[in-house]
Amino acid sequence: MPDGMVQLELSAVKTLAHAALLKAGCNDTNAKAIADTVWQAERDGCASHGLFRIPGYVGSLKSGKVNGHALPKLQRTAPSVLWVDGDGGYTPLALSTMLDDFTALTKSQGVAVAAITNTFHFAALWPEVEALAKKGLCAIACTSYKPCLPPAGGKKPLYGTNPLAFAWPRPNGEPLAFDQASAFMARGDVMIHARDGKQLPDGAGIDKDGNPTNDPNEVLEGAQLPFGGYKGASIAMMIELMAGPLIGEQLSLEAAESDDEDGGPARGGEFILAMDPRKTAQRPISGGNAERLFQAIAEEEGARLPGEGRLQRRAKIAKEGVRIPRELLERIEV
Repeated sequence: MPDGMVQLELSAVKTLAHAALLKAGCNDTNAKAIADTVWQAERDGCASHGLFRIPGYVGSLKSGKVNGHALPKLQRTAPSVLWVDGDGGYTPLALSTMLDDFTALTKSQGVAVAAITNTFHFAALWPEVEALAKKGLCAIACTSYKPCLPPAGGKKPLYGTNPLAFAWPRPNGEPLAFDQASAFMARGDVMIHARDGKQLPDGAGIDKDGNPTNDPNEVLEGAQLPFGGYKGASIAMMIELMAGPLIGEQLSLEAAESDDEDGGPARGGEFILAMDPRKTAQRPISGGNAERLFQAIAEEEGARLPGEGRLQRRAKIAKEGVRIPRELLERIEV
C-alpha cells in the first residue's frame, strides 16, 4: 500500500459516511440516503463523488445552509409533470422519495418529467437514471452548478460543469448508463489533481487571464473548458436552461450569488425526462435492435459501451475494496 493511502472494505464506506453525516446534523433518513449515494460512487470507482465529498456535505450541514432533516414533497403540476420540493436538503432523499411515483407516472403517460427543486446536488447523476432504467425506463437527467465554464468565445466562468446522464434498460444484466460533464473534466477530478499535485491534460482549462494551463490550481482560479469547444458550451447552456428556468430554479451565476462558500454546492435544480419504451414504440420491446447496436459496438476491437468501464470497476472493487488518502479518512472521522 503506497504511503498515505488506506484500504477499506466497501461496506465501511457507508458506515463512515453515515456516521459523519449524523454528527453534522442529518437525521437518520437523510444520512442513509446520502451515504448510499456516496457508497455507489466508491463502488463504481468514482472517487471524485465518493468519500471525497463528505467534508463538503458536512460543511454545508454545519453552516446551516442545507436542511439535514429535509422532508421532500411531491406534487403533480401537469398530467405528466412531477414537481419535487426537496425542502432545502441534499438531493438523494428527494430522488428516493420520488422514484416509485415517478416510475408509475412515466409508465402511465409514456413520457414524464420530474422537476426537482430546492435541493443541493453534490453527487454523480448516473444513480438516478440507472435506477429508472432498472424499472424498464429510458431516462435523461441534468443539473447545473456554480460558474466554472465560459461561454463559447469567452474567458470568464458562466456555466456550471453541467453534467448530463442517460440510461437505457436492457433485458438481461445492468442497464447501459453514462454520466458526463459538459466540461472537459469533472470539477471533482480537477480538485483531486490539485490535491495530489498532478498536472491536467491539455484542454482542461485556462488561468484567470485566459491562458491555457495544465496547473489544476490555476484552472480552479480561472475556468474549466467545455469539451468540444463551442459544442460543449452549447450543451452546458442547454442544461442551464433545463435545470434552471424551465423548472423555476437558479442559473449557475445566481447560485453563486446566493451561496456562502462553505465547501458544499449551491442550491439548484435537477431535470429528469423519462420514457417508457413500451409506450413510445408501436411493438413490444424485448431488447431488439437496441441490443443489436450494443453487440455491434462490443464486436469492434478496442470499442466499448459507455459506462462499461464503471461496471468493470464495480466488480473489481466489490472484491478488493476501496483505497482513499489517509488524510481524507482523518478529516471524515473528526
